[in-house]
Amino acid sequence: MNIPEWQTIPTLVLEQIFDYLDSRDRRAAANCCWAWRQHFFSKTVSGAYFRNFRFHIDVAQDDQLTFFHRCMSNLAKELVIVFNFDNAFHIQKIRGLLYKAARCDNIRALRFQTNSVGLIAPGNAHSDQLVAIEQCFVEPLKMFLSRKTQACQVLDLGGIEALTYYGYDLLKAMGKPQELLQLTLASIKYDPNHYPILELDTTLLQKCASLQVLSLDYDTLSDELLHTIQVLPLRKLLIVVHGLDRDEHAGVSDAAWANFSMHFTQIELVLTLVYAYEAVELLVNRIVGDHMPVTHIRILFCEYMSHDAIDGLSMANSDTLRSIYYIDSGNNRGHSNYLSNIRGQDAFVMLAWRCKQLEEIVVHGHPMDPHNLLGIARLRSRQLRRVEVSQINWPNGEPQYAFNDEMCKLLGQRWRLLKYEQLPAALDYGPVDYDERNEFVYELLRRDLQIH
Repeated sequence: MNIPEWQTIPTLVLEQIFDYLDSRDRRAAANCCWAWRQHFFSKTVSGAYFRNFRFHIDVAQDDQLTFFHRCMSNLAKELVIVFNFDNAFHIQKIRGLLYKAARCDNIRALRFQTNSVGLIAPGNAHSDQLVAIEQCFVEPLKMFLSRKTQACQVLDLGGIEALTYYGYDLLKAMGKPQELLQLTLASIKYDPNHYPILELDTTLLQKCASLQVLSLDYDTLSDELLHTIQVLPLRKLLIVVHGLDRDEHAGVSDAAWANFSMHFTQIELVLTLVYAYEAVELLVNRIVGDHMPVTHIRILFCEYMSHDAIDGLSMANSDTLRSIYYIDSGNNRGHSNYLSNIRGQDAFVMLAWRCKQLEEIVVHGHPMDPHNLLGIARLRSRQLRRVEVSQINWPNGEPQYAFNDEMCKLLGQRWRLLKYEQLPAALDYGPVDYDERNEFVYELLRRDLQIH
């Protein structure tokens, strides 16, 4: 019996075979032999097979690095680099990886993913550490951004504080800023109470004439910046709040937010408080005011459940608010402040009543009253796509199965209380794991940057 020598099939015939297959079968066929695999990953042929292809690469996996350098560097349109910012070996590998990406015109989107905020605060970094950051990240990034053919469309610094402070230099290095679609400069701070503040040249942002998604730390905002970005076609603005320092940052005026709201009538504005222990108490008076058009609010690990914050937020954003996350770890006791401050209706019930666009409510680290949950479900009914809680204060003898059935009927979907074993590690009832918390926050920030 003669065994076919599949590797000898002419390239033209092989190309026609691949064209007949769907993407799944095409990948399977590429494993037939070395020759077929080489054909599958050749740049001249695979351009049609890898349109808008996103390649995730974990620098800890040497086989992935090798595969990228050999096969995928000339095919991927978007590169996602996953690494540990605390690991010196990872940092060294990234330098070569970024220089490789800078020479590949097909790569037009670059994202960093890490779950570490760093070993020390950037403001306290020694000169040799700053040199390492500049050599391994900033210099190759400038080379990547300076390309004028096939210019960068997405730059996501991954919430890495040490990199966001080079935002001015990176914007200035852009060869064609008018082609940039997404820019992520918001970060998670090593110390949320003490950190340098990034100052941006608003004229550099003004040049990003196609920018649709922008994330910034609240300290970066000013009346001038809000006015400047009104020339951009923004669809989403993500603002991250850490500390509030009136001496360092004057904030944004209500008049500036009013003008912003009149211009961007359909924008998604995601306001995220991260470890903002002081800012959460001043949320309405110092940050939101009367005119910030918040559509999504995330209050993450602020260790304080403020009735006034929720109540004021729902009054100021009754026409815009669509989603609220109020999240703390299970061992937090800050919710007692929230309960003792209530003088009447539950703040979440009032939020559901006032906010006509509300679609999502997620509460962890605070026990909810079952009757209030039913009230929320009755007010917004099947408009609510997601109602997620992990703690309920059950009255003695309360039939839980009847409660679940009623929630299912009101929401028009299956509903169950989130069980302890279903909780992410960051929301555990045990001792606080700050690495798990940071990972949870990073992932939520990445998810909120997506355009739906």
